[in-house]
Amino acid sequence: MAERFARYSKYIIQERALPDARDGLKPVQRRILFAMNESKNTYDRPYHKSAKTVGNVIGNYHPHGDSSVYDAMVRLSQNWKTTTPLVDMQGNNGSIDDDPAAAMRYTEARLSHLANFLLEDIDKDTVEWTPNFSDEKMEPTVLPARFPNLLINGIAGIAAGYATNIPPHNLNEIVEACIYRLQHPDCDLDSLMKIVKGPDFPTGGIVMGIDGIRQAFSSGKGKVIIRSKTHFAKTKTIKQIVVTEIPYEVIKSSLVKKIDEIRINKSIDGILDVRDESDRNGLKIVIDLKNDQNEQLVLNYLLKNTDLQISFNYNMIAIVHKSPVQLSLIQALDAFLDHREEVVLRRSKYDWKKKSDRQH
Repeated sequence: MAERFARYSKYIIQERALPDARDGLKPVQRRILFAMNESKNTYDRPYHKSAKTVGNVIGNYHPHGDSSVYDAMVRLSQNWKTTTPLVDMQGNNGSIDDDPAAAMRYTEARLSHLANFLLEDIDKDTVEWTPNFSDEKMEPTVLPARFPNLLINGIAGIAAGYATNIPPHNLNEIVEACIYRLQHPDCDLDSLMKIVKGPDFPTGGIVMGIDGIRQAFSSGKGKVIIRSKTHFAKTKTIKQIVVTEIPYEVIKSSLVKKIDEIRINKSIDGILDVRDESDRNGLKIVIDLKNDQNEQLVLNYLLKNTDLQISFNYNMIAIVHKSPVQLSLIQALDAFLDHREEVVLRRSKYDWKKKSDRQH
């Protein structure tokens, strides 16, 4: 039993649920991007049916269910889950209200422009390759990755004995931090934190607690508070609390329902109505209050008792040299930079060999 469970755990940790520290992708995501690139399904070409891509991935690289592949593909395209989606999907790819995406036979997809930079130079012997499950083809064990995707897009996953929870960060800040780290190899966390202020969530909100961010960046574990962005408005007869940004991974419809329950149960007095006025221009939740009610008091109550304010737990675990490691910000940047160095050296050797063969 112990021997078999150990083998199973090793597989789940290394080859399913946790991302690689170098390109920040789980195997299923890497296989989706590689299969799309291989079939020339790139940002400068027309869209392909999602079902076609899923079939390619299952048939060639990922011997698992079609729904698991399609779900991963949909998540890569949702701009409220990742700040910089790697898949550009046409059709219904779900919503922030937790509506499911349309079936894969209806949606179409291609790689986003940014995903191109993850796959650049893959044909120049820049990464290690391994046979696929049927030994018919070769697949890459990691992508060349021209940007530190692990920190930029973030990731969550649950393995056996390990879980990871990395939030998205700002692309410009992380790239700038990489350049700074290259120029100052002995720099400390303080100088990097002048560049990387903290996580950067696609849904906005206000991140609070500099101590939590510092702890997360120094040890890989820490807790930050995310608070909704709100402002007060007033009409002739009523006061209003208007919410324009909500915390990361909060389901909007559930949040509105919870506030409505508080109104119906009269847990706090003075709430007249709550409406979801979101449209294509952006998110907007409006809470109507009686004119004599103190709006700050109501807001404080809602922050405490609903998901208008949540805590996010950093747990930066990724695969480094085939084993799971808890990474600080500096370790995460270094893992990426070491990988880039190897890619550039291998690419140069490949180009040099090609040119010397031609010269010969």
